[in-house]
Amino acid sequence: MSDVSELDIDVLVLDVLGTLVDEPAGIRAGIRALDPSLDAAGTGRLLSLWQQHIEREQRRILDGERPYLASDALDREAARLVAEAAGVEDPAAVAALALSARRLPPWPDTVAGLARLAERFPLVGLSNASRTALLGLNAHAGLRWHQALSAEDARAYKPDPEVYRLAVTVAGLPPERLLMVAAHAWDLRGAQALGLRTAYVARPVGDPPTASDRFDLYADGLADLADQLDALPGRKRSARG
Repeated sequence: MSDVSELDIDVLVLDVLGTLVDEPAGIRAGIRALDPSLDAAGTGRLLSLWQQHIEREQRRILDGERPYLASDALDREAARLVAEAAGVEDPAAVAALALSARRLPPWPDTVAGLARLAERFPLVGLSNASRTALLGLNAHAGLRWHQALSAEDARAYKPDPEVYRLAVTVAGLPPERLLMVAAHAWDLRGAQALGLRTAYVARPVGDPPTASDRFDLYADGLADLADQLDALPGRKRSARG
């Protein structure tokens, strides 16, 4: 952890998938709807197939091995792979499975935590989800922002620096005045490389920090994060001015 007395934050930038919503739970529900006969192990195998496809293809896009595709297109690819593995050929069922990526439940502390953080800071959501998918995610999970930004606007995926630059540009501030909040160490490293301050929030499905990571704040949840931010030295800020 860095010296928190040096933190002077004006805007919070929050990851969405995994940090504010339980992505595996939503996809798992979609898989069970696709094939109700699946047991837990079978559902888990198909969930892993989905996740591996998304991670692999986003990496290929980041590495320049394939042209940019928004998250909706990758979700449709993953849904077709999962349906094929489950022996389901109905196009409507495959389409419904793809849309499960927009129906992700919030973590229990998400809605109240965002409301509390918004009393002090402007909140910017920054997600690898497409613009359309992010709209659906926000509506389904009850996420309330001052601004929500999609990596689609940068035609890239985090941790590409151009995605974090979207938030810096919208904030109109030096990157060190923004705090990136995420449950994924890889996401925070990407933000850190552009100069943003960082806060790791522990989640069951996140990517934990390694011993070499040096993030500014470490929190058990959004309430703990809000407590730590309230304890920072300096004047109180309000998103309402």
